Amino acid sequence: MLRDHYIFSNGRLKRKDNTLYFFDEEENKKSLPVHQTDNLYVFGEVDLNSSLLNLLSQHDVHLHVFNYYGFYAGTFCPRNKKVSGFTVVQQSAHYLDPEKRLYMAKSFLQSAVHHMLRNIRRYKEKTEQYVQNIEEEAKKMECATTVQELMGIEGRIRQHYYQSFNAILKQDFIFEKRTKQPPQDPLNALISFGNSLCYTTVLSEIYKTQLDPTISFLHEPSTKRFSLCLDLAEIFKPLIVDVVIISCINNRIITQKHFDFLDGMVLLNEEGKKRFIKEWDEKLSTTVQHRKLKRKVSYRYFIRLECYKLIKHFIGDEPYRPLKAWW
Repeated sequence: MLRDHYIFSNGRLKRKDNTLYFFDEEENKKSLPVHQTDNLYVFGEVDLNSSLLNLLSQHDVHLHVFNYYGFYAGTFCPRNKKVSGFTVVQQSAHYLDPEKRLYMAKSFLQSAVHHMLRNIRRYKEKTEQYVQNIEEEAKKMECATTVQELMGIEGRIRQHYYQSFNAILKQDFIFEKRTKQPPQDPLNALISFGNSLCYTTVLSEIYKTQLDPTISFLHEPSTKRFSLCLDLAEIFKPLIVDVVIISCINNRIITQKHFDFLDGMVLLNEEGKKRFIKEWDEKLSTTVQHRKLKRKVSYRYFIRLECYKLIKHFIGDEPYRPLKAWW
């Protein structure tokens, strides 16, 4: 079974024959089963060399690097073995066609809104007004004629959605406004950290398919980013990230003591990251009986299935219908 490994301490990642080892600053050694590893997440200062990267490439292991503040810095991706020029051409054609692109952009947002409402309707006595506000904004999506107009609607929906957290969360976590670079309060720090994990997970699943992660539809493609990850993450942030955040806060898994308050910046400390990641991994591994496949599927695999659905849409096999959780 493939799994993720997380490295928080400073040290060295080293290859010895076909084994991967991590040595911390005190030279304590920990072996990592590279043949059973899907992703490596590095949060500390870690030294490595090209021999190790070759080993990761041989076993299709993605190495995700986060900087000193816990912000996503970049990913080492092994050479893509699932290449299809035909799929990439068709994916590009859907971006270049305004009508087809708008259909894709609306699909991602419709799924995102479905999952936002799914989250807050569980607290309907406290969130009824927020639900109404989001539903009113969502109706405008059907009439939108440009992606820019859609993004404006999405921004207003997201504001109502995050404001509803003030009625849902049990501790003294307050949402005033979304701040990202840097996050300025604990709730924003949690959202940013969770979203970064979501982006890297989506990227890993995209690389297991023939999709090009740089060609997107809702978010504008540009240099230095995998914008298709941002598109697909719209579906899974409310479905996975926000559920984990609410659970961590309301069950006191994470409290105010799990944050570092720096000059104008709030970040999860190491213990907070470990606690969040533990809940994140458990959520990704949770399985649901799939209606069409007639078998149990993990939340992580739902991301891969979404990629497959996109491919079928691009090559004309089956119209894309975004995931809308039924369970």
